[in-house]
Amino acid sequence: MNRWKTVIVALAVTLPSGVLPAAVLPAGVLPTGALPSAAARSAAPPIENGETQPVYSRADALTETVFVEVAGVDSDADGRPDRVAVDIMRPKETASGLKVPVIMEASPYYAGGNDVPNHVVDLDGSDPAGMEYRRNKFNDLRDEMFGVDGSDVNRAVAPPFRGYYDNYFVPRGYAVALVENLGSGRATGCPTTGLDNETAGPKAAIDWLNGRARGFDAAGNEIKAGWSTGNVGMIGVSYNGTLPNAVAATGVKGLKAIVPIAAISSWYDYYRANGGVLAPGGYQGEDADVLARYVLTRENATQTCGALMDRIEQDQDRVTGDYSKFWDQRNYLNDVRKVRAAVFLVHGLNDWNVKTKQAVQWWDALAKRGVPRKIWLHQGAHFNPFSFAGRNAEWLRQLHRWFDFHLYGLRNGIMDEPQADVESGPGQWAQHASWPLPGTRDARLHLAAGKEGGNGTLGEDRPRDRHTVESFVDQSTRTAELLAENAEATDPNRLAYLSAPLTRDARLSGTPEVEVRAAFKGGRSPYLTALLVDYGTDARAYGDVVYGDTQVCYGQGVPGDTGCARLAEHKTVTAPYKIITRGWLDVRNRDSASKTELLREGRFYDFRFDLQPNDYVVKAGHRIGVVLASTDRDFTLRLPPGTGVSVEPGSSSLTLPLVGGRSALR
Repeated sequence: MNRWKTVIVALAVTLPSGVLPAAVLPAGVLPTGALPSAAARSAAPPIENGETQPVYSRADALTETVFVEVAGVDSDADGRPDRVAVDIMRPKETASGLKVPVIMEASPYYAGGNDVPNHVVDLDGSDPAGMEYRRNKFNDLRDEMFGVDGSDVNRAVAPPFRGYYDNYFVPRGYAVALVENLGSGRATGCPTTGLDNETAGPKAAIDWLNGRARGFDAAGNEIKAGWSTGNVGMIGVSYNGTLPNAVAATGVKGLKAIVPIAAISSWYDYYRANGGVLAPGGYQGEDADVLARYVLTRENATQTCGALMDRIEQDQDRVTGDYSKFWDQRNYLNDVRKVRAAVFLVHGLNDWNVKTKQAVQWWDALAKRGVPRKIWLHQGAHFNPFSFAGRNAEWLRQLHRWFDFHLYGLRNGIMDEPQADVESGPGQWAQHASWPLPGTRDARLHLAAGKEGGNGTLGEDRPRDRHTVESFVDQSTRTAELLAENAEATDPNRLAYLSAPLTRDARLSGTPEVEVRAAFKGGRSPYLTALLVDYGTDARAYGDVVYGDTQVCYGQGVPGDTGCARLAEHKTVTAPYKIITRGWLDVRNRDSASKTELLREGRFYDFRFDLQPNDYVVKAGHRIGVVLASTDRDFTLRLPPGTGVSVEPGSSSLTLPLVGGRSALR
């Protein structure tokens, strides 16, 4: 995944303003009114306005590398516990009594990646070598992963502390720990694309920071983390954001807060959808084995981990696409009950790499468990919110206070602020009490057959004629955008159903769902694809950004690392339509993602499946459209054209989570 890469419970005590109970304060931070000793006084970072202050020197910071033993894990079967490499930067004052919490990023990407071919997806034999999809994923989204623009070439001079964590947080009394995860770079072990052994790496680093694991220097001398308070916050983008979810799901003590950005909560939903093989957007043919081989950058990689890579390729099952034990072991939702860390979740509403379902299903599961949480939803794609012009300062303010609250115990009001920050249009941010937005209710719209051979309609009234049949023929060479672009014309390769022009703006907030009664005849494609489309000319964000010329300096710089970066703005495109969201079903999995059941040719079945969640405003005068197709060229496998699909629109519907419910459409 790549790119490749709270509410705090009210206490029945009265406390001075600005502090939490002493029981939750880390070492070196005392409640207001306490009388610290001279030693403790010199070791405590200064606090103003509920925030730690940037008084420590980034230039004088101490750095070290610790190899942490992952007890009980030997994924490379060499007879020794696996180890992860942890690069640490901390204020020099930690050598003389200062104890600080840690901001941690774990990643398999620090050592780069291998050139790995993706799987063939054109199953008609037109692309036997899969050459179209061979790409260097790490370079594709390098900037988005680390939150710096690619123009600052000097940042590569001082690896591995690139990005903004060290420049911003070390001066404010934090250590930064970068964990090179199993199978990558200087670590041992093998990557497995989401199994427990990968999770155990950063978990062991947290245990070491709390005195529960063993760490060694390059010479083999054991090292203790006597400078650590034991409080840890994890953060990262993409795979680096997925690992915080995974580690939090272990319930490890000491992990107080996480910030998963563009992160995965279930690997099945990254490479599959409702029983069907699916690609991350932009990476057709990628799968779990490709990613594992990509990040396998340790020494003696092939000799040590080659057999495991082959097992992953076999067990992932690109034939049926079914949910299986292989995928269930990579589903962090199974252990959400163990999460004790607060979660600040961030996701792009135009992210088709790690799709929005990953964030929303994790968010909903956390809500059911009452986990303290916040959410940012933006109009970008697979992107770090640090890089947004006009929002950078607010991101740093909230992130700073988030870590100060959970790692330093400062009562600074961050958890009393609105829970959700949502960007409804390019640069149009607003805060909301929760997400989905308050007042959101489901509105069911019915499909109806077109008249005189035209496109169908979409409305609140159920059509009287429920058995009229409309048909299309799958054409796997055309993209979804080509199938959706012309709202007025009919098309033999899809069906379209359009609402009347809206009389006022309507806001989607949540997960749409479709119910389609359909029959399949001939051909080999098992896919049913639904596109939710906004028809109406407008300038919209599609996820691309452009970097401006003005730099913002966010932290203390040093030679080769300025502490400054150019920021990005949304690139907008004026077009007559936009695919808001989409969803996919392997119709052989109509009853369960875990079970393939063959269909009878020509028999009608009722298919029900979800589309990717979104938050989107359809403006007054625009029309809402549903486009039904089979193959989605950029996401699904591409089987030979010719599958015939017949639909009973009168027995089909679309359910939209709308702010205001059905009244939003009147």
